[in-house]
Amino acid sequence: MARSKPELMQVVKQRRDATLNALVGGVPYIQFLDITFDRRGDELTGVLNFDDKLIGNPFLPAIHGGVTAAFLEVTAVISLSWSHLWPLIESGELSPEDIEAGNMPAFPKTIDLTVDYLRSGLPRDAYARAYISRAGRRYASVRVEAWQDNHDKLFAQASGHFLMPQLKTE
Repeated sequence: MARSKPELMQVVKQRRDATLNALVGGVPYIQFLDITFDRRGDELTGVLNFDDKLIGNPFLPAIHGGVTAAFLEVTAVISLSWSHLWPLIESGELSPEDIEAGNMPAFPKTIDLTVDYLRSGLPRDAYARAYISRAGRRYASVRVEAWQDNHDKLFAQASGHFLMPQLKTE
């Protein structure tokens, strides 16, 4: 029995990047806040690109607390979706074209999210990474850490619980 030839790594990377961009690009609020994701393998880092519209207190200046909470929640949801959809992306069952055509997979729904504001978010880019503590078929538990210049100096962190979407089996 002949084995099929493996895909070129650059083709795989392009498919992964295009799928991630389509997933993120399908949510207008993510575009409004200008949140992007840096992908290294299956690990994602959210990037909140600084803009003056994100400032809540112009006297400090500091990033608005609602923006910080939204950034943490978006990072958790996209990371959880990426992890949940990874087998479909890798097998080619879910393509960027499918997502762009409107066949957007359902995102996990937030059950609760607790945000700890540890210090003021400075007027510069911020980064966040989600760590999935548990992800079952129905429920997931995630914690997220956000930092700016130094990963050891978090400016916010969150923990949340999410209702997982059911993958359609045909």
